[in-house]
Amino acid sequence: MKIRIKFTKQGTMKFIGHLDMMRYFQKVMRRAQVDIRYSEGFSPHQIMSFAAPLGVGLTSRGEYMDIEVLSTDDSKTMVERMNQVMAEGTRVLSYRLLDDSCKNAMSVVAAADYLLTFRDGYKPEDLDGFFREFLEFCRQPQIMITKETKKGQREVDLKPLIYKAERQGEAVFLQVSTGSTDNIKPELVMEAFYRFRGEEYPPFAMMIEREEVYADLGEEGSRRLVALEDLGQDIE
Repeated sequence: MKIRIKFTKQGTMKFIGHLDMMRYFQKVMRRAQVDIRYSEGFSPHQIMSFAAPLGVGLTSRGEYMDIEVLSTDDSKTMVERMNQVMAEGTRVLSYRLLDDSCKNAMSVVAAADYLLTFRDGYKPEDLDGFFREFLEFCRQPQIMITKETKKGQREVDLKPLIYKAERQGEAVFLQVSTGSTDNIKPELVMEAFYRFRGEEYPPFAMMIEREEVYADLGEEGSRRLVALEDLGQDIE
């Protein structure tokens, strides 16, 4: 059976990198006595994959991992069992059964929501003016940047990759393209905006939290984003 788990990553856990998070959850599975399936061969390992691993220093209220299990209790019981053995800063929010035909989370990721809030001492004096300029920046027909890739540098137009950009109180909300093809970090958007203002983006000016991760179920040319959690069903 394929299972999708949604969890949070908060507090000091934001400093834990992806490989250590994998090791952490391997221990959680053993301590919570999850009947997880292991691969075959000389060195068997737990069958587990993560959707769009989070960068170090970012928090999240919507991280996902997929596992395969041989047997399972109901969703509520499994969430409680895992949370009893979790370290402070991580918490399982849901445990859902996927259809056998459902692709793993890593391969279907298409977009993510982020909330960016100013750290103490970095909030602009004219906050209203800041957001007016930000929305003006987002309305440009093109937002060209130079992006570093494994093969070097390439010019990228951010405009079609920013799906939503708005003000939420004193914070910036962004919904951007995410995944293996066009993966846009919110920091890239803010760096481009600060250049638009004629300034350099202070690297630690904002705290960034990922709020949700989506798959795109739309037909070609149309976007229909669905939270990864909603592709599964609770086990009663």
